[in-house]
Amino acid sequence: MTGVRTQENGDGDPRRAIELLWGVSAPPRRGPKPKLATVDVVRAAVALADADGIDAVTIRRVADQLGVSPMSLYTYVPGRAELLNLMIDHAHGELATPADGLGWRAALTAIAEDQWALFHRHPWLLQVATSRSALGPHSFAKYERELRAVEGIGLDDVEMDAVVGLVAGLVRTTARSSLDNARLVRATGMTDAQWWERAAPVLAGIPAADAAHYPLSSRVGQAAGEAHNAAENPAYTFRFGLARVLDGIEALVTTRVDRS
Repeated sequence: MTGVRTQENGDGDPRRAIELLWGVSAPPRRGPKPKLATVDVVRAAVALADADGIDAVTIRRVADQLGVSPMSLYTYVPGRAELLNLMIDHAHGELATPADGLGWRAALTAIAEDQWALFHRHPWLLQVATSRSALGPHSFAKYERELRAVEGIGLDDVEMDAVVGLVAGLVRTTARSSLDNARLVRATGMTDAQWWERAAPVLAGIPAADAAHYPLSSRVGQAAGEAHNAAENPAYTFRFGLARVLDGIEALVTTRVDRS
């Protein structure tokens, strides 16, 4: 997904988006009963994005999927920006609540793994700007679960928000790398190992690129390549990075407990 333009969903009508997200009814209209519900439109848009990418989600394409005219779709959503907001919240509805009784580390780990899986089910989520998403009930529930995982462990409110943002950012970044790698394999028909089988002999024939000039790169790169059978392993990076982030949080909390 490298190079794919981020979709803007913050330029729509926030009032109408929030009303749709929270089920606030619009004034009744005269005429026949609508054939669809707003959730039908959202599900069709999500299915289209899953299959063909976020650029495929247009009012016309969604209308075609539902067998209605594009103009009739505006009965349910005022525009594409609002539809993207609804899609994000709908996807967040798939996220689970961590099991009761988990410690904060296990709870945050479960949350992060759930989000990692969500991005892989719905790669288009990585192409949608979220800083101005009109928060719906599922997105609020997501944030509430994340905060609950670290409630009462010794962080203040601003730190709690920063911790859940840090974890979410790690998931998002590594999931993007994972999906980029998968896209490259599909596009080229070659795995990373196959690509390096072609590239390695060329590098080996260039004196300036040998191990004597780059001893650390050669040693570490070879070790990582043999461990992952690839130049990188985003899933490993995700889980390694998550553990180190949690270690840092635990060290901060422990220091404060020791001082009290």
